[in-house]
Amino acid sequence: MCEEGEVYAWGWKECVPSGKVITDFITVGSLQKDIAGKQSSSIAEQDSHHDNKKVGDEVVKRRKITFSRQDSDSQASGDEFFTVSPSLVTLGNGVKITSVSLGGRHTLALSDVGQVWGWGYGGEGQLGLGSRVKMVSSPHLIPCIESAGKDKSSAFHQGSGAGAQGSNVTGSYVMDISCGGRHSVVITDAGALLTFGWGLYGQCGQGNNVDQLRPTLVPSLLGTRVEKIAAGLWHTLCVTVNGQIYAFGGNQFGQLGTGTDQPETSPRQLDASRFENKHSSIVSCGARHSALLTDDGHLFTWGWNKYGQLGLGDSVDRNIPGQVSIAGCRPRNVACGWWHTLLLGDKTV
Repeated sequence: MCEEGEVYAWGWKECVPSGKVITDFITVGSLQKDIAGKQSSSIAEQDSHHDNKKVGDEVVKRRKITFSRQDSDSQASGDEFFTVSPSLVTLGNGVKITSVSLGGRHTLALSDVGQVWGWGYGGEGQLGLGSRVKMVSSPHLIPCIESAGKDKSSAFHQGSGAGAQGSNVTGSYVMDISCGGRHSVVITDAGALLTFGWGLYGQCGQGNNVDQLRPTLVPSLLGTRVEKIAAGLWHTLCVTVNGQIYAFGGNQFGQLGTGTDQPETSPRQLDASRFENKHSSIVSCGARHSALLTDDGHLFTWGWNKYGQLGLGDSVDRNIPGQVSIAGCRPRNVACGWWHTLLLGDKTV
């Protein structure tokens, strides 16, 4: 993302927009049949429960083959699976993007007027179109708030039980976005929390395991103003303006920080004493681990730790937050990758 609000993408071709802009989300449904017929069944899923070296080897092998074709045949043949150079994402005229979030196979982009754009794979509803469209190769507006930035009214699909129909005015525009493995999370200017996509582990927080095909208000947090969000492979974290921390979704490795390995289909508040009652500044989710940075620079991590991604000096999983000791550095920012964690800090004297 550039200062001018332009977005560039590269990598898997299925995740790089092809050019045409779709502003009417209803038309996307009509593309589903055409798009589905063009998809390659050989592209492997990236969020397996276990490490799959064979899949990784096949991907590398395909990449070598496609590069060989490109060299031996012609430049016109190109790379069949990858876009190896940054490509400008074509959005509507005057659209300026302020933040981007990447999921397993989908992407969300937030504009300066609070509109959300999406593209990529949408088979579980993570693109919020109200259908299981397999692939959207062009940016489209996600109807998180109807006529966002125009009439300043909002109408949401409100969750209840298995997803009852309804609408609720909960804000004027979207403030923040986060993509999980196959689900998406957004918050509005009013602090309303909406989720959509894969719900198998309860990561949409709707009190069930049902996929949410459109932006859906999290019912148990009605009246609670959410300030920060983070989505992992199978789980979600959010922080309220009062500093309360909620977690929901898959918990196989303790990534929710609840002290157990039981999943939560509705937001569960974490014990503030585990963070020494400090107010959180930044929250981040990896594939199966989580991190939280407090206002006064204390870092806590928990969840899967096979590769030492918790930074606690070992490779033991944690189901409760543990404080990371960092000598000679005051943490300023933290970001979890799928299997690793990065920390930005200032040197201390």
